Amino acid sequence: MPVQLFTHVGICVADLDRSLRFYVEALGFSRREPDGVVGTSIDPLVELDGVELEFRFLTRDGMSVELLHFVSPDPVGPAGRRPMNQLGLTHFGLAITDLDAVVRSIVEYGGQVYPHTRVSYRVDEDSPRIDSVYCTDPDGVRLELMEFFS
Repeated sequence: MPVQLFTHVGICVADLDRSLRFYVEALGFSRREPDGVVGTSIDPLVELDGVELEFRFLTRDGMSVELLHFVSPDPVGPAGRRPMNQLGLTHFGLAITDLDAVVRSIVEYGGQVYPHTRVSYRVDEDSPRIDSVYCTDPDGVRLELMEFFS
């Protein structure tokens, strides 16, 4: 197969420093190279004109996330969470060990928690119980926090 490797997921952010703090301090991601600034040479790739883009790569558990901050042109679109049945990326799932502690960190670092989404369930009678809740990062990207119990 010609596809060699899944490399990363990109997230457009309004405030790069705020998002770095959120993903590193609230969710435990680590910074990794490369990071930097690119200009108009990527205009055709991103289908925008006059681009100035700052980016930072983060990693956690073998997954890489690229935070993209458009200095020019300005980021567009709502920062609210999207409906789950809207086509495209719906959420990131995170297995955690202390749901309440992570919920507090989400809020402390600028995210939102949606308490009405908190559920406890089993996929089947032989599977572990899962306590789960939906949250969002500071720009509205939906995160599913899942704590597993035997």
